[in-house]
Amino acid sequence: MTHAYSEMYLDDAKDLLSVYFDYLVNDCNYDGDLAATYFWMSGYAERFEKGDPGVLAGMSGIELARAVHNATHFSPQPLPEQRFTGVRSPEYWAGWALAWYQWHTGRRFKDIFNAVPFSFVIEMYPLFHEMDVIQFFNAMDSRIVSIPFSSRLKLLRESRGLSQSEMAAQAGVNLRSIQMYEQGVNHINKAQAITLFRLSRVIGCRIEDLLENPRM
Repeated sequence: MTHAYSEMYLDDAKDLLSVYFDYLVNDCNYDGDLAATYFWMSGYAERFEKGDPGVLAGMSGIELARAVHNATHFSPQPLPEQRFTGVRSPEYWAGWALAWYQWHTGRRFKDIFNAVPFSFVIEMYPLFHEMDVIQFFNAMDSRIVSIPFSSRLKLLRESRGLSQSEMAAQAGVNLRSIQMYEQGVNHINKAQAITLFRLSRVIGCRIEDLLENPRM
């Protein structure tokens, strides 16, 4: 398999994502799924996936967390200082394992988290954290191929705490259209530009974050 970036950066990548999730969840009281969503919404996940040295080797996990936080909030409040406990949390393990899994498979983080929420990866910790990482890879692959379709629109809407009716009213988009996009009955990639624009404005994301990849 051809990987997006050299294995020489893999240890940096694992350390970076480990600290990112550990810090945001345990020091900043972030919801883990929201930290995952903001990671790919911010654009830093894409740079991470491509092996951008400015991210993998040029940032600490704390710096990445603050950059993501600032990029995804209109008026961001400063995040607290890191607390050093000396304990490797489940979130630390999850970041480490996910960085390795992403490098190993080449999947995009937004697709990984769309199929397997970060909170589910945390549930895997008691069983898998002492196993060979290949067991984790196999479990992730099995879940990803068996998971039913779930749209990015739904993931982003729920991350903002919006109901379908609230989104429809705020965006000026027909409620039934939103339901059909979220169920995959109508393909959101074929939606009118004005519809995508209105939905993205309500959610606070880029239009391309709403689009789905072709099913493989």
